[in-house]
Amino acid sequence: MRHNKNRIRQSLSGSAVALTLFLAGCSAQTAQTEGGPNAMEAALNPIAALDAKINPDFVAPDVTVSAASKPDFGDYLTRPPEDDVVYFMLPDRFENGDPSNDTGGFGGDYLQHGFKPDHKGFYHGGDLVGLTSRLDYIKDLGASAIWLGPIYKNKPVQGEGEGASSGYHGYWITDFTSVDPHLGTNAELKTFVDEAHARGMKVYLDIITNHTADVINFRECHDPDYDGADKQTDGCPYRSVADYPYTTRGGIDGETINAGFLGDAPVHQTAENFAKLTRQDYAYTPFIPAGEEDVKTPAWLNDPRFYHNRGNTTFAGENSLYGDFVGLDDLFTEHPEVVDGMIDIFKGWITDYRMDGFRIDTTRHVNPGFWQQFLPAMKEHAAAEGIPNFYMFGEVYDPDPGALARFTRVDGFDQVLDFGMQSAVFETVSGKQPAVRLDTFIRADDLYGDATKKGRTQPTFVGNHDMGRFSGLLKNAMPGISQDELFARTRLGHELLLTLRGVPVIYSGSEQGFVSDANDQLARENMFPSKVAAYNDNDLIGTDATTAESNFDMDHPLYRTISALSAVRRELPALSRGETVVRLAEIDGGLFAFSRFDPDTNREVLIVANMDSVARDANIRIDAATTVLNLAYGPDVGAKVPAVATASVSMPALSLVVLTGDKPALRPAGE
Repeated sequence: MRHNKNRIRQSLSGSAVALTLFLAGCSAQTAQTEGGPNAMEAALNPIAALDAKINPDFVAPDVTVSAASKPDFGDYLTRPPEDDVVYFMLPDRFENGDPSNDTGGFGGDYLQHGFKPDHKGFYHGGDLVGLTSRLDYIKDLGASAIWLGPIYKNKPVQGEGEGASSGYHGYWITDFTSVDPHLGTNAELKTFVDEAHARGMKVYLDIITNHTADVINFRECHDPDYDGADKQTDGCPYRSVADYPYTTRGGIDGETINAGFLGDAPVHQTAENFAKLTRQDYAYTPFIPAGEEDVKTPAWLNDPRFYHNRGNTTFAGENSLYGDFVGLDDLFTEHPEVVDGMIDIFKGWITDYRMDGFRIDTTRHVNPGFWQQFLPAMKEHAAAEGIPNFYMFGEVYDPDPGALARFTRVDGFDQVLDFGMQSAVFETVSGKQPAVRLDTFIRADDLYGDATKKGRTQPTFVGNHDMGRFSGLLKNAMPGISQDELFARTRLGHELLLTLRGVPVIYSGSEQGFVSDANDQLARENMFPSKVAAYNDNDLIGTDATTAESNFDMDHPLYRTISALSAVRRELPALSRGETVVRLAEIDGGLFAFSRFDPDTNREVLIVANMDSVARDANIRIDAATTVLNLAYGPDVGAKVPAVATASVSMPALSLVVLTGDKPALRPAGE
């Protein structure tokens, strides 16, 4: 059964920023989780106690969402990154504005041109013309920046038989200087960026420096005529630097080669040393198949000496840096010419298109020395081009803040995609962990050092195109959850995303209630009408629509929720630039409260979330100066200040509220 949209009522009246939630019938359940014979067991084993928090009687609340005022983002060049809300999409899956480019100008069938709109792993027809036509949809959502998935010319199809798929996602690059013809032209990209800038919106381009498309082959693995003793019959397993050093062929007992080459340690990453690395057959024997000798642009990328050529990574240890990412040609990023070449490539994208920042793919698979040169070069070039707030964030697929912080402390990133935040929000909103999990996460912000401003510049998210959508993750983690409860928990996850520290990233389709079946290809549904059966049978939330229809409904309750909270962020700088102080984090339940402080007035903003599926009352510590709490967003929770430095609220199930204090806090600013 699909979600009953009629129960989610939209209203265009009232305040520009308030979202009022009416939760009927929940008050009788208040405080039933407190005390009782199982309270001690819950406190000692909160994860087990919270594991069965699905409420079979839960009814999704009626919702009245006031119309947010049309956003006025102001000057995009001077706006700091933490003031933005980011919208991310893969262009192929967003909107088809020009069907004439669907096959990219390639002939043959879909295994040559890559266009097969009924297959989840091939091009579907979305393009830059379509994306440009939908800029006002994105702006009215409240997104002031767009993270644009890779748009470079890709190898149209890789793989064979059932394993074949296309480069619709943009990560199999052959030409680092041109737009993929399936997506449009360089001129259409320039128009898109200019139109975004005219609306006060930024554009962050997704870039790749770790690898190119899979072009280079190895004799030992891919040449049917090779008959050596080391012929591989099951892929190309990784061959380590110790077992296959650069100075011998085929192992430590092999022929001596590359005389005088001292290796690729940081101290040896000089042009003089790498000039001695003249042969590439130290581990495997690389070759380029006939007809593909000049397929890559710039031309230097066609030379095998600029690649590691050591076989496939298992994403662990040494091979995480040196191995081919599922066969993709792994660039030798320790090589000075590769460093210089990549710097030149991406300086060009800044100069030619006025990009406002980069999202950097596969960050952890590139050596720190590369980033220590590349990142400052990009910042300096952008500043020289008149882009003072150039924003770069790396993708490090790890939920451990300690692992993430390595890249701000050592590699030189100002921020990385916050997989730690995603993990903490998912585990608490799903009921797998108590609210204290969020407190533990926030306390780890000190690990990042000064670069992220205690996490405030970290791009945060709750789901994406790789791991899957937040709604789908919830559904898979909570078997039997009703559509009503799934909607409410999905909304709550996005409410936390927009109020916790960091720069929120909304994945396209999430605002339309998309529910992914799984990760990767199954989480990359079209916004325009889909022909993929595995997408079209999904039961969306907050709507009766399916992905077989166009899904740009600006009245969808999740779209309206995100739009309203984005407006709150614009009106309350505390939510984007304010310090965070945790006020309540239950060790045996789902109540979580935190204050954020206006960077100019030091006025307190209190956010309270109830991640339990029953209503809860709570007393919460606040600043002693605050005597009145005014509703800025959320249900009427009867907020009172019954005693100095204490607030009381009655929180409906699965709800979040934003309350503003009446006076500057006594707490010193920045404490």
